Amino acid sequence: MFNKIDQKLNRMIYLFYRFINESLLLVNYIRLKFYIMKNFIFSLTIAMACSFGSIAQIETPAASPEQTLTQNVGLSSVTVQYSRPAMRGRTIFGDLVPMDKLWRTGANKNTLITFESDATVGGSPLKAGTYALYTVPSKDEWTVYFYTETENWGLPGSWDEGKIAAVYKVKAKSLNNEVESFTITIETVTDSGADLTLLWENVSVTIPFGFDTESAVMKTIERTMSGPTDRDYYQAAVYFLNAGKDINKAKTWIDKAIDMRNEPAYWYYRQKALIYAKAGDKKGAIAAAEQSMDLAQKAGNQDYIAMNKKSIAEWAK
Repeated sequence: MFNKIDQKLNRMIYLFYRFINESLLLVNYIRLKFYIMKNFIFSLTIAMACSFGSIAQIETPAASPEQTLTQNVGLSSVTVQYSRPAMRGRTIFGDLVPMDKLWRTGANKNTLITFESDATVGGSPLKAGTYALYTVPSKDEWTVYFYTETENWGLPGSWDEGKIAAVYKVKAKSLNNEVESFTITIETVTDSGADLTLLWENVSVTIPFGFDTESAVMKTIERTMSGPTDRDYYQAAVYFLNAGKDINKAKTWIDKAIDMRNEPAYWYYRQKALIYAKAGDKKGAIAAAEQSMDLAQKAGNQDYIAMNKKSIAEWAK
């Protein structure tokens, strides 16, 4: 009898422990499933947020759009990179841009100017390279700085006089019409220089700069004269003609250019005519112009025919 009771009791204990174990397993399973679902939902939420963020990016026009301009000057070039803020109904000088204080001369990162060759600014020497452009606007006169540190956003953290490569003071000019957007132009371009002009609101300032083009050309001429081609003589002669230099050298070089050329060229004879005319030899100029005109007729170049006819009529007076 007691054996049967023990067996039943053991059976009940076994079933109880089995129930407890299975309950614990179920609880752990539920916890695990909840953990997985929670992480899945979290990951999905992050992914959707990132995806929505990338899709929802809005592009708008820059408040101060960038501009780059490059100008060849003689045998060199100058490049300006800057941002162009606009007035938008605001008073600029004396308000948005304080007077008698250092100004970034534009907006955003530094306004940069790059000189390909050694240059002069207002007559002062400036080495080839890239410079940040800063100014101090005043009512009547501006001070312009070419600064060697070019990686600032706006003004330098601390102004270093040792980093000023050149400084130029210039009179400010009043404009009759307002300039809405800050503008930098390169004007009055010659073989040896140009004017860098800053314009905004009703103010304009002009900074003259130059290159030693004559020395650069002379070095080129001297370098090539040891074994010059007809084209070298031709280019040297034309440069001397246009630059108002020794016209007798120009005559010698244009004659050599023509003698060395295998096939006669109407443009060579055209330049010979102009050089001879400038040298006072109108008879030689007319003869060269007639040869240029004959060659141009064979080539079908009406422009050179017309130019030579006009010159011959003028020199024959």
